[in-house]
Amino acid sequence: MPMTRDMEFKTNYITPDIKLSVFEDELFKTEVLFEHHLLIWFISGETKIIQAGTSYVFNAGDIFLIPRNQVVTIINYPKDGLPHKAVGMHLTIERLRDFYSKLEMKSEAGFTDKIYSFKNHPLLQSCFSSLLPYFDLQEKFPESLAALKITEAITILRTIDKNVDGILANFDTPGKIDLAKFMESHFMFNLPLEKFGYLTGRSLSTFNRDFRKTFKATPQRWLTKKRLELAHYQIAAQAKKPVDVYLEVGFEDLSHFSFAFKKHFGYIPTAVVRN
Repeated sequence: MPMTRDMEFKTNYITPDIKLSVFEDELFKTEVLFEHHLLIWFISGETKIIQAGTSYVFNAGDIFLIPRNQVVTIINYPKDGLPHKAVGMHLTIERLRDFYSKLEMKSEAGFTDKIYSFKNHPLLQSCFSSLLPYFDLQEKFPESLAALKITEAITILRTIDKNVDGILANFDTPGKIDLAKFMESHFMFNLPLEKFGYLTGRSLSTFNRDFRKTFKATPQRWLTKKRLELAHYQIAAQAKKPVDVYLEVGFEDLSHFSFAFKKHFGYIPTAVVRN
């Protein structure tokens, strides 16, 4: 579940696949497994997106595409006195199948965990900005018009990035992959075990069985230990403050993080000696 202090997060949908999100508090943090590709136009504020091994920071005007089946931590902030505000468009498998079924093309579909950044490309910006008046409509937004706007966005993406077909035209589900390698690079994401199982190509029961066999520990015990060790490293070796690391390593609450840290190491996070 998304978490924040005194959260005021508003989402206005003109269709199930097109939304305007506004957040006005200090921060909004969530872990997300994207079922569909998500194309975002960032109007104001700041967003930090954390993936396994990398992170991105986006600001006002940026447009970016998050491919489906990606697990990311998203931390949204207001900035410069303005709320965090963004328009998002889901590019669903159903719409993409329909779109590509009409094309005579051969595409080498592939997997990527890369987030595609299009900066403030004028074609995409025009497509998104044309949606803004519709969020004030009192009547229902026509599905036929929504389909046209999504088709327009897909067409623009294909025009400005010749490699995007390999992502958008890939309709495969995750296959069974190396559990140890995946968990070692994704343990900081606070997802239900069912989601970890899905991403590694396993049912929940198979995931639990393979996990115990691989790590000789329960998933929750192992995940907590790994997250605390990462936090300790960031505080001790990278001189980060506990308040700046607890969200990124997979904890939802600073007090719970401090309690777990002391229980594991025998001292509170602020007592870590920095070399």
